[in-house]
Amino acid sequence: MSTKHRRTALVTGSNRGIGLAIAKGLAARGDIMLLAAARLADDAVACASDIGRGTVGVALDLSSPDEARVRVREIEAEHGPVDILVNNAGVLIDHYGADVSIEDLERSLAVNAVAPFALVQELGAGMKERGWGRVVNVSSGWGSFEEGLTGPPAYSISKATLNAVTLTLAQWLGPAVKVNAAGPGWVRTRMGGASATRTPEEGADTPIWLATLPDDGPTGLMFRDRTLVPW
Repeated sequence: MSTKHRRTALVTGSNRGIGLAIAKGLAARGDIMLLAAARLADDAVACASDIGRGTVGVALDLSSPDEARVRVREIEAEHGPVDILVNNAGVLIDHYGADVSIEDLERSLAVNAVAPFALVQELGAGMKERGWGRVVNVSSGWGSFEEGLTGPPAYSISKATLNAVTLTLAQWLGPAVKVNAAGPGWVRTRMGGASATRTPEEGADTPIWLATLPDDGPTGLMFRDRTLVPW
């Protein structure tokens, strides 16, 4: 990424886990103004204080995609155009079979796929107009048809939908706005559990790489460990 321009990055779910590692990694570059988003304002402020480097905490609740769209419009009005969007926030409802309710599926889709779609629609139009943008959708191997969609059903379906969002919006936004998905692997977070094999920093490496791709970088694809993963 060129150092001639200081870019503004918005990272959702940045108050813990992979999101916090992504936010810290982007802030450490020095050429990025970071907006650390969390569902609750107090969490966002505490996260920004932890990261430092001029980071600003912003409240952003994704449970209602329509309200999230309005809120992100307010964030841009207050802090200026967003150049980099990392859709990291997500929910994992660990139900299988008959235990999966329609409410589980609807909530998972709203937070994991529909809200990211709304945010990319809202912020991506400006990126396209300005001729530069980076969007990273934090997905999962459990959302890959090639890898079998083997996770909890509501989670797998929502992440497969997020992958479709990635591909379709990459086509809409064109080559100047790079829209990619990242599969961080099994990471030791509240969601991944203590037995997971990877640190948050290891999980954050590919999203940070995708968020700072050069102008000739890829778009409309999914990566893990900076390596292409099939849909």
